Amino acid sequence: MSKTVVPQDYKSLLGLYDTQKAIGLIKTIFQEKLSLALHLNRVTAPLFVPQGSGLNDDLNGVERPVQFDVPCLDDHAEVVHSLAKWKRYALYKYGYRPGQGLVTDMNAIRRDEELDNLHSIYVDQWDWERVITKENRTLEFLQETVCDIVDAVCATSDELRWKFPALKVIRLNRDVTFFTSQELEDLYPNKTPKERENIITRAHGTVCIMQIGGKLKSGEKHDGRAPDYDDWTLNCDILFWHKTLECALELSSMGIRVDADAMRRQLAEAGCPERAELPFHKLLLDGTLPLTMGGGIGQSRLCMLLLGKAHIGEVQVSLWDDATSEICRKNQIELL
Repeated sequence: MSKTVVPQDYKSLLGLYDTQKAIGLIKTIFQEKLSLALHLNRVTAPLFVPQGSGLNDDLNGVERPVQFDVPCLDDHAEVVHSLAKWKRYALYKYGYRPGQGLVTDMNAIRRDEELDNLHSIYVDQWDWERVITKENRTLEFLQETVCDIVDAVCATSDELRWKFPALKVIRLNRDVTFFTSQELEDLYPNKTPKERENIITRAHGTVCIMQIGGKLKSGEKHDGRAPDYDDWTLNCDILFWHKTLECALELSSMGIRVDADAMRRQLAEAGCPERAELPFHKLLLDGTLPLTMGGGIGQSRLCMLLLGKAHIGEVQVSLWDDATSEICRKNQIELL
C-alpha cells in the first residue's frame, strides 16, 4: 500500500523542462554559497568502502548496506550509507587545518527505506566536514554553523525566485529557532517525536533540534543516531516547514563529531564497545584523527523545498511501486 500523500489541488509550479533547469541551478548555487560560508573545497568521494573497515555509517544500526564481492581483490565492499566517517579520515589524510573543510557529492542506496513523499531508496546529498579546535566543541559554535547553512539555503531560494517568477510563493524563514530534543519532549510529552517536529516547525518555520541520539527522560529517543560519529550532546537536525505537504522537512543531519571520550561513552551506551577495535575507531581513540564537525544536506530534499514539489520523485530518478506510480499519475505529480 502506497504511503504517498497528495496535497489538495496540487499543481507543480514549474513544468518538466524548467524543473530540470532549476534543479541544476540549485545544485550549483547552493554548493557555492555553502562552500563560501563554511570555507569548504570540493573533493571526490567513494561510492563504496571495504567491508569491515568501520568507515561506513551504521545509521540506526538496522539498515542493511548493499554488499558485493570484488574478485580481483579477494574481498567484499559495501555501498556507503553516508560519508560521516570517511570525511573525517579524509581531512586527516589530506592535511586539513582548523577552519578548513571539504564538501562532496554523496550518492547512496538505502535498500530498507520505506517509500513515501520524502523518502527514496536513492540518496543524494552534500556531505561536508571541517576541522575544528577543542574550543569549538560547544553548542554556541554548532548554532552559528546552523545559521550559516540556513542563510545559504535562503540565499539560494532568493536567486531562484528571481529567475523563476512562479516560485515567488516559496518563502522561507531565515530566523532559526533552537530546541533540544528534551525541551520538545517536555513541551509535548504525549506526542511522538515526529508529531513534535511538525507542531514546532509549523509554528516557527525554520527549526533546529539539538542533542539527538541519547535517551530522553521518558526513556525513549527522539531519533536514532550511530554512536561513533556525532557527539549526541552536540548534534542537531535542521527542519523547514514544507508548505506544499504541510509537514516538517528535515533538510540536514549534522553535528560536532565524537572525541575519544564521547566515542567510548556512546559505544558503551549503544551496547557495541567492540567497535573500538575497528581501524577507523582506533585512529580516533589514539588521537590520530582531527576534531571535526560536519553533516549531510539532502540535494533532492532541498530541490523539493525550493521548488514546492509534493514528491521526491519529481526531482530525482528512482524506483517506485506500482501503487505510488498510479497515484502520482492520476494527481499531476510527474515522477522523473
